[in-house]
Amino acid sequence: MAYIKLFKASDDSQVSASPTTTNAVSFTLRADQNEVGSFQRLYALADNGYVCTTVEITPTGDTATKWQLDSDVTGSPSGSPEAYGDPLSLGTVGDTTKVYFHVRAKAIDSETPVNDVTVTLVASGVAAAE
Repeated sequence: MAYIKLFKASDDSQVSASPTTTNAVSFTLRADQNEVGSFQRLYALADNGYVCTTVEITPTGDTATKWQLDSDVTGSPSGSPEAYGDPLSLGTVGDTTKVYFHVRAKAIDSETPVNDVTVTLVASGVAAAE
């Protein structure tokens, strides 16, 4: 059972869980231009009745090293993002207060253009009933 869910802040819709891609976080980037996507704001919430501690979001998959995470400062990225491919610590995630963060991806001109659906944002932590 997953105790943490991720949502898009733009419309409060739940990000689809792997392997479903119906509401995935996605970027359309041009590799020939070494394009970097704009940060998308997401948030995490625990299932009703749970609190999760030491929560960490980690990009995994074939091109996870091209995904970057950043914490949220009053609705904007902090300006000090994690290195590409590195996890982001969210701390404690409860079932009522949204814990915001940001994600973006990049493309590089040495890669073959592809519709890559291998990257997953994995939320991990310790869940306990409130």
